[in-house]
Amino acid sequence: MQQLNGKIALITGGGSGIGRETAVLFAQHGATIAIADLDPDGGQETVQMIRDAGGTAVFIQTDVSQAAQVENMVNVVVAEYGRLDIAFNNAGIEGAPVRTIDVTEAEFDQIMAVNAKGVWLCLKYEIPQMLLQGGGTIINTASVAGLIGAHSMPAYAASKHAVVGLTRTAAVEYARKGIRVNAVCPAIIRTPMVERAIAQLPKLEQGAIMNNPSRRLGDPHEVAQAVLWLASDASSFTTGATLTVDGGLTAQ
Repeated sequence: MQQLNGKIALITGGGSGIGRETAVLFAQHGATIAIADLDPDGGQETVQMIRDAGGTAVFIQTDVSQAAQVENMVNVVVAEYGRLDIAFNNAGIEGAPVRTIDVTEAEFDQIMAVNAKGVWLCLKYEIPQMLLQGGGTIINTASVAGLIGAHSMPAYAASKHAVVGLTRTAAVEYARKGIRVNAVCPAIIRTPMVERAIAQLPKLEQGAIMNNPSRRLGDPHEVAQAVLWLASDASSFTTGATLTVDGGLTAQ
């Protein structure tokens, strides 16, 4: 069954990792896709994957930390497809693994600009369009680092806690307007971003595996399946939720 048949879906950070897996899965379930990413090569590659499989997709190069670019991103989707039914605000960066006192001001500002401000800007421009058309659903990528402490990732943890707060606030503000807003909170998932972090700190992988009750890292497709459920009518009474996809990590 195609759970998103006829829906228009926007995915930020769709050029790799969880964003790409979700875009491909959404397309398989009947959605028309708009991919937004800072990286044109990755974004275009995702678009081509969808088109090669018979789907419809377009790429919009976007820096989600810039208001004008986010506004343009939403305008392009509406101009191209006439509406915006689903938004997966997934773009994010990680930063170097350092302790709280060793984060530079520039790095803290950059991570917050993309991960927290970027999600807020997406909400700021997506929600008015959804209000105009009578509803929609939004999923933000937070993290288990938005629910618990994250050793040597202070700026990242701060940004993801902010995403959880934005998600819950927008959810209660617009629940009666037909707009659902939820967050997916993955543990460490084997994505290009995580591979970069492992390259900087090789012991990260084994530590993450040993600290997880499932004794493995997650796969992007497993997160994509959770996002699909949140985007579909199957989750019609779910809003303001933080759905963990973490192998039991936060249950400990």
